[in-house]
Amino acid sequence: MNVLVLNSGSSSQKSCLYEVGDSLPENPPGSVWEGKIEWADDKAQYSIKNSGGASRQDLISVGSREEAIERLLGSLWSGKTQAISGPSAIDVVGHRVVHGGPQHFEPSIVTAEVKSAIESVSVFAPLHNRAELEGMEIVAKKLGAVPQIAVFDTGFHRTMPLSAATYPGPYHWLEQGIRRYGFHGINHQYCSQRAAQLLGKDPNSLKLVTCHLGNGCSLAAIFGGRSVDTTMGFTPLEGLMMGTRSGSVDPGILTYLIRQRQFSSQQLDEVLNQKSGLLGVSGISNDMRQILTASRKGHERAKLALDIYVHRLRSGIGAMIAVLGGVDALVFTAGVGENSPEVRAAVCENFAFLDLRLDPGKNAQSPLDEDISAPDATVRILVIHAQEDWMIARECWNLVQTATTPRGH
Repeated sequence: MNVLVLNSGSSSQKSCLYEVGDSLPENPPGSVWEGKIEWADDKAQYSIKNSGGASRQDLISVGSREEAIERLLGSLWSGKTQAISGPSAIDVVGHRVVHGGPQHFEPSIVTAEVKSAIESVSVFAPLHNRAELEGMEIVAKKLGAVPQIAVFDTGFHRTMPLSAATYPGPYHWLEQGIRRYGFHGINHQYCSQRAAQLLGKDPNSLKLVTCHLGNGCSLAAIFGGRSVDTTMGFTPLEGLMMGTRSGSVDPGILTYLIRQRQFSSQQLDEVLNQKSGLLGVSGISNDMRQILTASRKGHERAKLALDIYVHRLRSGIGAMIAVLGGVDALVFTAGVGENSPEVRAAVCENFAFLDLRLDPGKNAQSPLDEDISAPDATVRILVIHAQEDWMIARECWNLVQTATTPRGH
């Protein structure tokens, strides 16, 4: 089965193709083809490669997102990065959908009703949900009647108890769908399963804290393979300090800015989502690598940004451990989580009292899908490579198998 995965974002488009046999492999396989577009003004930066070693990079002026994505998909079956004979060789297409709202949590075959539901909650994540709907339309145009499946980033957190999912505002908020949904669920779920595999443990026996640290950041408390708490909420803005997002701030600041500084809703949205976090505090960058470099050189605001980032991470991890009533393993994943030994070391430093201790040598190497804790520590520390796309492909394979297996088999 050839499974094409589209991960559509506001400023990028990632795609990859997996070839899956009659059963799912135990470990994540490599993709047959993968491509990425990053938009900057009217230009599209393409990075494309196939499993045969062919690759290409292009910076091209394009008229629209649709034109850019169609060009990307075309490279899958033509040109030097060709991986399949043509569009008809694709059996199913999976989409990462950031927000499923109060109705959609389980992976779903894309229908008019499902698309309408995704559109109805686009106000919660407008840049992402609308890009994902556009991706579905482009696939329908280019590939015809191929089955499409929506996999929701909020889905894994559906198991949170109401005490964790409900805001302490008026109860009618909950009735109106204003609640904590959580995000990065596809990767949190994958990491919980991969952690159990790496530790040789039954997933139902484990208490895990997973740290998804990229440009967006979130934590999840996972008990028995189920999410019981997370740091993101109604939108991906709640929780930890991020690259350009503030994370949680006192709501009184917002009412102050509205009343005393005459901020509009658009200005608030821009400040909180695009001009805060590492970028807002440091004044340099949203890239942790640049923050660390500047901090080492004595840049005071970069050092402050790093200190806030680590403080909030420690605080959040402590809260997740308290919710779980203990922890068996701490997992680091995504760009910063996988590649920054300095951040991992700083975060773990204050948890020695729980016997959560790093092996400095292993940590410095940033190995993927490995245990980097001290050999005699009782709490394990893992670095796990984010595999959202493979997780989406797995969900597509499972759903197609279920739909095509006759009853009684």
